[in-house]
Amino acid sequence: MAACKRTRYPSLCYQCLSGMASRGRIETPHQVAQAALSVALYKAMYTRAYMMKVAKVLKAMNPKGRDYQSIQDCTNQLSSGIYQMTQSINELRRLGHGPVGNDFYFHMSNIETWISTTITDAMMCVEEFPGHRMGKVKATIKGKVLNVAMTASNALYLFHSFAQKYVAARALHKP
Repeated sequence: MAACKRTRYPSLCYQCLSGMASRGRIETPHQVAQAALSVALYKAMYTRAYMMKVAKVLKAMNPKGRDYQSIQDCTNQLSSGIYQMTQSINELRRLGHGPVGNDFYFHMSNIETWISTTITDAMMCVEEFPGHRMGKVKATIKGKVLNVAMTASNALYLFHSFAQKYVAARALHKP
């Protein structure tokens, strides 16, 4: 998948999108951006579900414990990221249907802001779990959340790629 070459994490991008591309589901830059956002959303939802299971166990053991509070904070940040990614997907869907006119830059800015916020939230969550003396569960959570940030970063790049091509195509068609 050529679109993945210049992303920040090309092997992850290829791993996530190549199956859809080989089945002909993603061909246009718009479809690539949409698929990348969908993958990032799925990974965030999957990670949040895992964290909610861990939080349930920790709450039963020690509801006021630091680990439980950290996981709760991280889960809340991921929930915010899920909302932001959903907003981005919906906004991108609007861009793919009919003329957007001069509002394109407004929509583009919204998507950029929402994806960037998702990345920031995920990285803040990763920082909740320091590297030293981490247990297996914390290390797993850190890895999963980092994966969310990485797929969102790739999605942001692929969205920028779509936006550049969209603007260039629009410039060619101006009278």
